[in-house]
Amino acid sequence: MTLDGLRVNQVPSLIVFSDGPRGDADAAAVAKVRAVLRAVTWCPVEVHEHRTNLGLGRSVRRGVNEVLARHPAAIFVEEDLVCAPGAYSYLSAALDHYAADERVLSVTGWTHPLITPAGLGGQPYFDGKAECWVWGTWRRAWTEMDRPATELMRECSERGLDIRRYGSDLPKLAAEAGPRNLWAAGWMYRHLLTGGLCLRPPHSLCEHYGWDDRATTNASPDVLIWRNPPIRPSPAIPTAWPEPAEHPECARLWCAAVGDPELSAGAARGASI
Repeated sequence: MTLDGLRVNQVPSLIVFSDGPRGDADAAAVAKVRAVLRAVTWCPVEVHEHRTNLGLGRSVRRGVNEVLARHPAAIFVEEDLVCAPGAYSYLSAALDHYAADERVLSVTGWTHPLITPAGLGGQPYFDGKAECWVWGTWRRAWTEMDRPATELMRECSERGLDIRRYGSDLPKLAAEAGPRNLWAAGWMYRHLLTGGLCLRPPHSLCEHYGWDDRATTNASPDVLIWRNPPIRPSPAIPTAWPEPAEHPECARLWCAAVGDPELSAGAARGASI
């Protein structure tokens, strides 16, 4: 499904990082995946095959580091995500438009009704929380990402930044990043630390299709609340992109979505100042 979505989007080339098997039982499945990748003919494909299993966090960081060492910007898609038609063109246009604007650290094809502000009129919006599902960034923005998430979080706190601004789950995710070999919490705290922004579309341009697989990294007791409505094609690429400024509802919506009523009220007060 991931490759089908990229093909429909007419992605011009792929750089793929295939993690090594976790054990002998996974070897055949990994080999099958690599055969599928090598069989792609609709665009040039460069496959990096790891002999050992790096796991999610190390694999993503290494892959992003390698790609951005060679290219000024890129879009990243994990193997359990499917893109709507037009998502690649939309995100590529966003990367081009904000390439020199250091206020913007990333773009993403993902949003959700729980955290999407009302009244967007079909236009994208800026969020202070980064995203790890179908996202893009620039070489200039992907810095300090080899630092532990807890270190970035601690620096946020030392600077007087609210480490729970986007929900009480973020400090927990940062604490789990090392033991569970995750990476996204560090990216989120990198945005908070620098005041960086993430551009989100008015409706989601991608979806995770492993919801029923309890072995997925994203699985948790309440994960199903994050299912999106059926994805629709990308909206038209804006003729006038928004000025980089966080939508005032973002922090409140994130806190409400993760069940933090007190934080939600506090975020709303802070947004009105």
